[in-house]
Amino acid sequence: MLSNIDVTVVLAYAVLLFILAQWVSREREGHKKDTRDYFLAGSSLPWWAIGASLIAANISAEQIIGMSGSGYAIGLGIASYEWMAAITLVLVGKFLLPVFLKRGIYTMPQFLEQRYDHNVRMVMAFFWLGVYVFVNLTSILWLGALAMQTVAGIDLVHGLVFLGLFAVGYSLYGGLKAVAFTDIVQVVLLVLGGLLIAWIMLDKVADGGGVLAGFSVLVDKAPEKFDMILSPDNPHYVSLPGISVLVGGMWIMNISYWGFNQYIIQRALAAKSIQEAQKGIAFAAFLKLLMPVIVVLPGIAMFVLNSNLAAPDQAYPSAMTLLPTGIKGLVFAALLAAIVSSLASMINSISTIFTMDIYSSLVSEEKQANRVVVGRIVAVTAMVLAMICAKPLLGNFDQAFQYIQEFTGFFTPGIVVIFVLGMFWKKATSLGALTAAIGSAVLSFGFKMLWPELPFIDRVGLVFLLCTAIAVVISVLQSNQDQPGAVDLGDIDFSTTRGFNAAGVAVALILIALYAVWW
Repeated sequence: MLSNIDVTVVLAYAVLLFILAQWVSREREGHKKDTRDYFLAGSSLPWWAIGASLIAANISAEQIIGMSGSGYAIGLGIASYEWMAAITLVLVGKFLLPVFLKRGIYTMPQFLEQRYDHNVRMVMAFFWLGVYVFVNLTSILWLGALAMQTVAGIDLVHGLVFLGLFAVGYSLYGGLKAVAFTDIVQVVLLVLGGLLIAWIMLDKVADGGGVLAGFSVLVDKAPEKFDMILSPDNPHYVSLPGISVLVGGMWIMNISYWGFNQYIIQRALAAKSIQEAQKGIAFAAFLKLLMPVIVVLPGIAMFVLNSNLAAPDQAYPSAMTLLPTGIKGLVFAALLAAIVSSLASMINSISTIFTMDIYSSLVSEEKQANRVVVGRIVAVTAMVLAMICAKPLLGNFDQAFQYIQEFTGFFTPGIVVIFVLGMFWKKATSLGALTAAIGSAVLSFGFKMLWPELPFIDRVGLVFLLCTAIAVVISVLQSNQDQPGAVDLGDIDFSTTRGFNAAGVAVALILIALYAVWW
């Protein structure tokens, strides 16, 4: 439970965040928010806001508690999800972002219409809305409320309602600008709180001997927790199937998430310039390299301190009970920061897709109301729906996050196929794209039923290859000609600054060193 001092720290954070959000959302006199202001922050985001917001949107309670639990059970190998994301971000900034910014889009479905046709746009817009509202938003709410109950003893329903109302309250007026500019505070708090708990845990492992001594104790007492590439005889091999984390399906999962996910890429689309967006992405890549220290190391330390927890996901909450008064409040505030920033980012993306893709397509322009108002109404509606549906959809699952990963993994290969072929192969047709999207779900389900022992990551990679072949064959049989909406890569400037190139090389070298040491 939280002490009065801890509660004061948490309340101070909440009040500060709300005031800051309203301050950054204010408009200069005589100016009224338009769609670019609300959904793309007026294309004004600086690099530091982009990088911080990317991480704040990405990290939520399920990542902090879930990855700490995986660190407790599996070890440092689970850090591959974070470290591989770092190099993926560099590739997104170099090869994908220039295409999107050249097209001047608001949403991912909008790009699909430009490249393929209106049918592809609408199918994917409705698909993403459904997933964002009934899978992602409900999961962040439910697992966030569970985290608050576990850590602070807050009633589940009360926690769920508080999270939903607070996320809507601070982000509704300002839209993406309110979310992105407050995310710098969220990330500072997240990193500071995470580093504090890692520091305290390592010091405790060493009986007060300090951080470096504590890390040496971890390596000596639990050497099996420092294998980055798991062997086939490892009991957790099915979760992290050996070399596949470097050359297999994890690439597809990361490219889909960081490159083609409205929830994430919207920040980069709102940048002042392509160079500013790329600097922000490089900043986020370095933050991803740091994340395992914050979300994995405490789990390994908890294993050394107490290897008999009832469930791995109790590692982070158990670690928090060891924190001194005041520090516990700061770390709990960091946990709240991760939850509410992800919720605010999600409802902003939901309102953007509905307003700019569906509402703008179904309602004639002369009959359209103020689209900013429509976006706000959609944001509130989506949150209310998620609050109502969270328990019925997720309350019966013991491992809700794993079920969610499995569900979204059915569609990830097809999404990557339709975007990658759409961007880099001029002959890809809309029929080929839709068939790949549908085939992804059908093939994934088939492999799960008929080949259940196939690791999840390997299945994603295999389905991606099959869907690519399906899309290519159908496109060749149907037309075998350059399509009208094809991307002319000759018109796109893929050059990057020396600073971005240096950052990319640095990220790659750090990753090589990490895997060389902990292979």
